[in-house]
Amino acid sequence: MSVGLPPGLAEGEDGLVRCAWCQATPGYRHYHDHKWGFPVTDDRRLFEKLCLEGFQAGLSWLTILNKREAFRKAFANFDADAVADFGAADVERLLGDAGIVRHRGKIESTINNARRVLALRAEHRSLAEYAWRFEPEPSTRPKRITLDALRAMTTSPESIAMSKDLKKRGWTFVGPTTVYAFMQAMGLVNDHLDGCHAREKATGLREKLALPR
Repeated sequence: MSVGLPPGLAEGEDGLVRCAWCQATPGYRHYHDHKWGFPVTDDRRLFEKLCLEGFQAGLSWLTILNKREAFRKAFANFDADAVADFGAADVERLLGDAGIVRHRGKIESTINNARRVLALRAEHRSLAEYAWRFEPEPSTRPKRITLDALRAMTTSPESIAMSKDLKKRGWTFVGPTTVYAFMQAMGLVNDHLDGCHAREKATGLREKLALPR
């Protein structure tokens, strides 16, 4: 914690106040400042984040972030149509790829979930249209996003509902905590702490967003 700032915030060398979790590396700060919490409606990015959140299970997000370009190369830039065509030979190829997390269950889950994306499109026009149905009503969110508030929100009613629905559709590695982290990253919720310089920008982008419905 920086002197004089509430818990969970830190002032960088550039003078900007940020969520303290991103201070480890310049790349992590860039991710926080330009990606995390900003609303996304691009299907490829949504699918990528759901997959990478699954790979993160038991690891830190910084570990996954550092491997993200290798993951993109390994998984056809997370084009769900392409990944859905992966077979046994691709699984073995990926298990031999030192640039990614070589976990058979998570690799097979990504391929399975790509196929579930194609099935989901038969009911919803896009993954984006489906995912944004689970955005919480603003009135249900804390009035202030503090470190204590965040620690109490590792899941939400919406992430539990989305997790349950995805599992019914055959998705794997999509537990409520994983789904809530996905919601945080893709801007379905804005969990930049009050006082973080990126919070207002994320709020403004959400206000301008045309929902995919």
